[in-house]
Amino acid sequence: MGNRKRSTGFTRKAFALIHPYWTRSDDRPTAWGLLIAILALTLGLVWLNVQYNYWNRNFFNALEAKDTRAFWHLIPYFFGLSVLTVVGGGLQTWLTQKLQMRWRLWLTGEYLDDWLSKQRYYRLEHDPKGTDNPDQRIAEDLKQLATNTLELSLGLLHNAVTLVTFVAILWSVSGPILLPLTSGTWSIPGDMVWAALAYAAIGSAATYYVGRPLIGLRFQQERLEADMRYGLMRTREHAEGIALYAGEAAERRQIDGRIDGLFANWRQIMSATFKLNTLSGAYTQIGILFPYFLASPRYFSGSMPLGGLTQIAGAFDTVRVALSWFVFNYQALASWKASVDRLLTFQAAIAASEIATGNGDGISRDVVEEPALVVDALTLALPDRSVLLTDVNLRIAAGERVMFSGAAGSGKSTLFRALAGLWPHGSGAVRMPRARTLFLPQKPYLPIGTLAQAVAYPSQPDRFGEARIAATLGSAGLSSLTHRLQETANWGQVLSGGEQQKLAIARALLNQPDWLFLDEATAALDEASEASVYAALLEGLPKASIVSISHRSSLARHHQRLMSIVDGRLAPA
Repeated sequence: MGNRKRSTGFTRKAFALIHPYWTRSDDRPTAWGLLIAILALTLGLVWLNVQYNYWNRNFFNALEAKDTRAFWHLIPYFFGLSVLTVVGGGLQTWLTQKLQMRWRLWLTGEYLDDWLSKQRYYRLEHDPKGTDNPDQRIAEDLKQLATNTLELSLGLLHNAVTLVTFVAILWSVSGPILLPLTSGTWSIPGDMVWAALAYAAIGSAATYYVGRPLIGLRFQQERLEADMRYGLMRTREHAEGIALYAGEAAERRQIDGRIDGLFANWRQIMSATFKLNTLSGAYTQIGILFPYFLASPRYFSGSMPLGGLTQIAGAFDTVRVALSWFVFNYQALASWKASVDRLLTFQAAIAASEIATGNGDGISRDVVEEPALVVDALTLALPDRSVLLTDVNLRIAAGERVMFSGAAGSGKSTLFRALAGLWPHGSGAVRMPRARTLFLPQKPYLPIGTLAQAVAYPSQPDRFGEARIAATLGSAGLSSLTHRLQETANWGQVLSGGEQQKLAIARALLNQPDWLFLDEATAALDEASEASVYAALLEGLPKASIVSISHRSSLARHHQRLMSIVDGRLAPA
């Protein structure tokens, strides 16, 4: 009963993943058109398979009877069937791939919207109950969902239609099963049909028990592969820091640990796959000879011609293969289920990130028409619910410049994240004015692209023009970079920490926010450079509200009000 409930629950959830594209997407008219065309071709290919079966009977009967006229009549018929099969099969594959691509494209757009909206991507990364490797789930698991769902479902349909068609053929050419009874003999028609059913049932049951471990192993392998790629990517991103620490040996140990886990799981997959392939191979090879063994007595007795024997063998094999869809597709089903499970857990993590509970996830952040920033009864907690900062009540007027200070670990950056709407742990309310805002963290994000794109981010360089971007770089103390505006590079690795922070200041000067928040955004600069960029900000953003978080007392002179965090409370400095 428990397994049945789990199976029903999984089927319902898998259907919830699949059906939106077919019921509410803008692409559904095209999708249904493609699907109907694919189904029509599938039925046509089954019909051609039936014609091949009859052609095979007639051809071998002609050979046995040495009927030259019938032989030469059947040759062009065979080529006609072959042309239709090749063209139909090729077109079916092309349309299926087109539908897979369109479905995957729509799914990717939907999942990207869910992941990137409301800063869920940030919360998932910082939530210990979140989900691993969302990039892989969007890039790889969505591809598997679209590809495998279509291939498996269309294959199942093809086998079902083939089964119905060829069972009728096999029944018509089968003999009876004669069972001796005390009162006589009991005759059961359709001996070859019952033999095919029994053969496929035994094979399917054996495949399920032998291949069952593959589902969990495939799920685990996807996670381990993604962890491996992520670790290597981290090594690339932090190459300078690793090199400065001479941390190559430590990195290698971590990478080797991931490799060991990955290949330990892979060895289990190899073992399970070997057993499953051995079973499938034996099942297939025995199935080739099995119908001849059953039907040969009728042939040798003279009650069946050679063509009839080959027709029975062909029909039996087709029925056996149709009934054995589960046997031959078990590995694909295991891979499909692993992908669906990973997408379901990803969806669950996204949904959970939206649920505000009374267990520490209760900070509300609203955008209001009031021109001031208002913080009411704000309490900040860590994910383990320990309180970091309590009872923050604050009002910052439009155009005001305020600086927050405090010891390391006092909650300054957490307050910064709460104001930005990134930190959910705690309680209270933040009301932001409806205005252009920009938050500058200590470590700026610099996209890979041209330097002009990095400076203008999140806007496009065309909005400002190259001359204005160059002039703004000069105002931020980066005149030496103005000739590189069209150069493409990974600027997060090319520029020094101080240059990156100056570039972020230039970004603020370009985008002209009404409210600018800086979290240790000039900490990598010396005091003279810091004073220079703050002077540029005050000159370039004369009406903007500026909220700075810093531990340097030298910045106090650039602000009108000073606040300090002491013993978990925010108070005037």
